Amino acid sequence: IMDAVHGLLQERSVRDLTMEEVAKRAGVGKPTLYKWWPTKASLVLTMFQERIAGRLDAPAAATTEEFLRGRVRNVIREFNGLFGKVVADLIAEGQSEPEILRELQARHLGPRRAASVAEVEKAKAAGELSGDVDAGLLIDSIFGSIYFRLLVRHAPLTEQFGQELVDQVLRGSRAAGGRQGPSVQPRP
Repeated sequence: IMDAVHGLLQERSVRDLTMEEVAKRAGVGKPTLYKWWPTKASLVLTMFQERIAGRLDAPAAATTEEFLRGRVRNVIREFNGLFGKVVADLIAEGQSEPEILRELQARHLGPRRAASVAEVEKAKAAGELSGDVDAGLLIDSIFGSIYFRLLVRHAPLTEQFGQELVDQVLRGSRAAGGRQGPSVQPRP
């Protein structure tokens, strides 16, 4: 079933995907689908979590800046493929079906945002970033800009953009006396 959803989403949007097509491609009946996934959105979100979303995790990093740069690189790479298409489709569908956005937030966006905010809080505690930095706002500034480019497509979503974005956001967030270039001091 997950293979069927994954394959079909490479050919069409979430909006155009039907449970009938999924059942036919998977060789199961529609009642089987509805037994486990009451809506098309829940089926797509399950495939999304199982097949796509895990590739966003950033590698272990010595500093929060390295963590953010790794996460940004991974998100941008994935947003330029099927993952980005599915995310954009889910956000679009969520405009008329708020439950889709609630599920996307609960199952994907919320946990990743919380982990990133926690990294920024650690950086504040370690003196890597200024103590008055709003961790949530810093994360929203970086990733909100990436989502904006994904959805509006006014400019390319490139790795260079991501690195310049992190530079810009962190420039005003460093602790007094903090370095202006990439951090090289690992957190204790």
